[in-house]
Parts: sequence; structure tokens; C-alpha cells
Amino acid sequence: MAKAKKKATKKKPAAKKKTVAKKSTTKKAAAKKKAVSKKATTKKKVAKKKAAPKKKKAAAKKKASAKKKVAKKTVAKKKVAAKKKTVEKKAAAKKVATKKKASKKAAAKPEKEKASATTEERVSQRAKIMEVAKQPTPSSKKPKVVKKMVALDEISISDDYKPNPKEEYMCPEHLLYFQRKLRNWQDELIVESQETLENLRSEARDVGDEAERASRESDNILELRTRDRYRKLLRKIDEALKRIEDGTYGFCEETGDEIGIGRLEARPIATLTVDAQERREMFQRQFRDER
Repeated sequence: MAKAKKKATKKKPAAKKKTVAKKSTTKKAAAKKKAVSKKATTKKKVAKKKAAPKKKKAAAKKKASAKKKVAKKTVAKKKVAAKKKTVEKKAAAKKVATKKKASKKAAAKPEKEKASATTEERVSQRAKIMEVAKQPTPSSKKPKVVKKMVALDEISISDDYKPNPKEEYMCPEHLLYFQRKLRNWQDELIVESQETLENLRSEARDVGDEAERASRESDNILELRTRDRYRKLLRKIDEALKRIEDGTYGFCEETGDEIGIGRLEARPIATLTVDAQERREMFQRQFRDER
């Protein structure tokens, strides 16, 4: 019995040691678990801290993009509103312009009527003037024609002969004098025109200096203009010589009055008296101003 009790007493402290060892191991495991959990929590916190600014940046980017979109929408709306306003302004301006045009047309109608009335009056006045001009004046005469055609080749006059007002107007001597004068003038014009043509043909065209070439061209143009004037004068001289042959030389074509020896001396190709020439120039000036 005593041995059994000793054995029992020996077994109890071993059981106690085992329980203590178990408790210590459990404590160690719990501590390890706590340390691991603490490390995990710290890592999570660090990760959360690191992820927080990234999330903030993403949120800020989203907000900025949303703001940009809103700004774009507002700008587009403003543009659309501005376009609408401009269209409305243009439409209003067009309406105002059309109204002004209509008012101007309405105001211009009486003016046009007045202008048409004035033009009709001018036309009527012009017709009256032309009728008066066509009608012969009381002092008008028919062109005098030499009844007995005199052969001017049979008549001779001196070189110093000049028509005398005391002589009969447009007697054979007068006709011969003016015939000679016209022919001499005709010969001079022909000689001058031939000289200019020869000068133009013989002139050197290859000139190096541009200024000299331009001056020559301008001189040639003036010469050609003067020759054109001479051509017209030659035609009028031929007509005057024909009138001498017909016997109507020295008399006005419109009134039939005597042109006068003084006027024929100054201009042998004259066909009108001074009064008739002034009247014709006045009519031409009046019609030119009205146009």
C-alpha cells in the first residue's frame, strides 16, 4: 500500500509538469498568432495608406474629367446660343433692310415718275429744237449754182491775185483762186505724209536703250495721229474741189447764205457760215450734256 501511494505521489507532479508545458506552448502559440496577426494588420494598414493617395488621385482625375466635360458642354451650349443670336440678328437685319428697300422703292416711285416726266419734257424739247433747226430761217436762201459753167482752164490770174470784195461773189476768178489754194494745200499734205512714211521705214528699230525706244515710239504715235488728221483734211479738200466744179462752193449748206471770203481765206474747206457753225456746235454740246 505504501508503495502504491508513493507511485501515485510520483505520477502527480509529472502530470503537473505536462499541464504546465501544455500551457506554455499554448501561450507561445497564442503569442505567435498575435504577432502574426499584428504584422498582417500593420501590413494591411500600410497597404491601405499606400492605396489611399492612389484612390485620391483617381478620384481627383475623375472629378477633373467630369469638370472638363461639364465645361465643354457649357461652351457648346454657349456657342449654340451665340449662333442662334447671330442668326436672329441677321434675320432682324434682313427684315429691316427689306423694309428700308420697300420704303425706298415706294419713295422712288414718285421720283421715277418725275424723272420720266422730265425725260419726256426733254425729248419733246429736243424734238421742237430739231424741228426749228430743220425749218429754214426767213433769211435763208437756196445754194447759188453757177448757171453758166465756166471752164476754169481758160481763165488765168496772176500769182499775187487776191479776191476783192467789190467783185462779184464767187466769180470765175474767185473759184480759180480757191481751186489753186486747195490744190497747193493738197500737194503739201501728200508730200508730208510720204516723208513720214519714208522716215518710219528707214528708222532703225533695234535700239538698245529702252528710254530712247520709248521716246521714238511716242514720236511715231504723234506723227501717225497728225497723218490721220491730214487724211481727213485731204478728203475734205476733195469735197471742196467737187463743190467748185459744181458751182456750189462758197455757200452755206444749211442756209444757202454766202460764207464770206474772209472765212474761206482762213479755212478754204468751210461749208457753213459762222452763225450756222455756232448753232450746230451749241446743239452738239447740248445733246452731249443730256446724254
